[in-house]
Amino acid sequence: MAVYLHEEDLPADALAPGIVAVDTETMGLVTRRDRLCLVQIADGRGDEHLVRFARDSDYAAPNLKAALADPARIKLFHFARFDLAAIHHYLGVWATPVFCTKIASKLVRTYTDRHGLKDLVRETTGKEISKQQQSSDWGGAVLSEPQLEYAASDVRYLHAAHAVLAERLEREGRTAIAQACFEFLPTRVRLDLAGWSENDIFSHE
Repeated sequence: MAVYLHEEDLPADALAPGIVAVDTETMGLVTRRDRLCLVQIADGRGDEHLVRFARDSDYAAPNLKAALADPARIKLFHFARFDLAAIHHYLGVWATPVFCTKIASKLVRTYTDRHGLKDLVRETTGKEISKQQQSSDWGGAVLSEPQLEYAASDVRYLHAAHAVLAERLEREGRTAIAQACFEFLPTRVRLDLAGWSENDIFSHE
């Protein structure tokens, strides 16, 4: 298992075919204001690839974009709503089709309100991950080893979590409704980016 840091794009031969786990790191939580700094991607074979973008990046990244936009690849995210927005706004592609482990967790782990990645990974894989670097500066000239490890760990266990959650969705008869939620995510992101991030347009109010 190794963590590879790449500048501005993913090497053409970095990923095997099939499902990939994806995450992003940005300068903050406001997509249009806080630039995309890092995209993490892993094919589940044991290596994690981190693609870093400079302050003046044009976000060309043809190999990364091709992998993210590939309709034959399912992309695993934890809280896909945020990552899809960052990827679409800065890279200009829709990283679909999607499986969001946070949505899946909320649909089948109804016995808990702890749906963060750390708790999900602990239950589904028995592994412990650290979130200490979650709020660190991802725009610096040099990323520290703890930052790199944190970023890699965010995609390291998503394949295993996906396998558990997919089985539970099927067992509880909730696969179809989960899939409908996943397919709606690009529309939810469009609403977020258009200014309706805090408004529930389906509510009575």
